[in-house]
Amino acid sequence: MPLKLSLKPNEKIVLNGAVIQNGDRRTTMLLQNKASVLREKDIMQSHEANTPARRIYFPVMMMYLSSDDAAEIYNEFALRMTEFMSAVRHVPILEECVAISRDVIAGEYYKALARCRKVIDFESELLGNVNKSISEGSTKGRDAA
Repeated sequence: MPLKLSLKPNEKIVLNGAVIQNGDRRTTMLLQNKASVLREKDIMQSHEANTPARRIYFPVMMMYLSSDDAAEIYNEFALRMTEFMSAVRHVPILEECVAISRDVIAGEYYKALARCRKVIDFESELLGNVNKSISEGSTKGRDAA
């Protein structure tokens, strides 16, 4: 079954490691065989892997896009996943991490990336709440002074 991609004007995708940019009009592509495809919004640059959850996403993305150096990339993934799981106590997210690991071992990198997004969303929400608490705490400290 072909994969149908609708691309916005000037939208970029990575197709089997090649960056492709759409022209100035919306277009639709049909991929007739299996290929590694990521939309621009799902591509992470190395400098954007700046939180624990993002450090899990990045090596999974690299394994998805390129099978070169897979063992070295997998080792990075395993290290980052172990670190993350050691620090998290939220059971649903730990279950998601186990599922990501299973997907990676099975070579189902795209499924793993989708699961990683849930972990990144959890982390963002958690960090947002921590930052909000810190901000509110500093406001209360000023009120007391």
